[in-house]
Amino acid sequence: MTREAGRQTRHSFSFGSSYDAQRVSFGPLYALNDDLLATGAGYDAHEHADVVLVTWVVSGALAHEDATGHVTQPAGQLAVTRAGTGITHSEGADTGVTRFVQAWLRPSEPGGEPSRRTTTPDLSSGTLVVVADEDDLGIPGATLRIADVPGGAPVSVPDAPLRYVFVATGALTRSSLAEPLAAGDAFEITGDHDVAVTAGVPTQLLVWSFGDAGVTEPARRGS
Repeated sequence: MTREAGRQTRHSFSFGSSYDAQRVSFGPLYALNDDLLATGAGYDAHEHADVVLVTWVVSGALAHEDATGHVTQPAGQLAVTRAGTGITHSEGADTGVTRFVQAWLRPSEPGGEPSRRTTTPDLSSGTLVVVADEDDLGIPGATLRIADVPGGAPVSVPDAPLRYVFVATGALTRSSLAEPLAAGDAFEITGDHDVAVTAGVPTQLLVWSFGDAGVTEPARRGS
């Protein structure tokens, strides 16, 4: 965990000074940061290249600014940024305390024109909804699904060689766990087999699926 004035970040993988050689990546996913920002706090302008950034705002609103201008990303909106040859942007809490989850992934090919796409998915079905696929991400076999699951409802995690399940809010139970998973917890699944989980209370899930089980390189240490 990283704590600085006005912000707190929980890291699912090695990141910056929080380094663990055993936790550098999972397939193309090499960072998943859970950020909590006070009003006006955030990250000044910084550069990215050859990375896919996937940002989901859990609560509040995130101010995003890059060369194309300033936009506000509200809770429930997803942004996919393909940095390509390089982008510079800043991120901060627009109004009020803001929590967002940001994943960093290795693209299948380096370079290319930078791009940013936003979408506000309809999660009213209570089931997993595809919010970004391999065409959006530029990574063959990669998919992100999100669900707002009612309390007590079961969820079947779609089959894939690699799956990463993150609990954004609420609590999750499954038969192999003695205690429920709470907000900010996650677990990995390797191999094609059925996995069912149950929401102990109303719960928001982010589920990554990757088609290639090979881990090709260690993660770069972020800053």
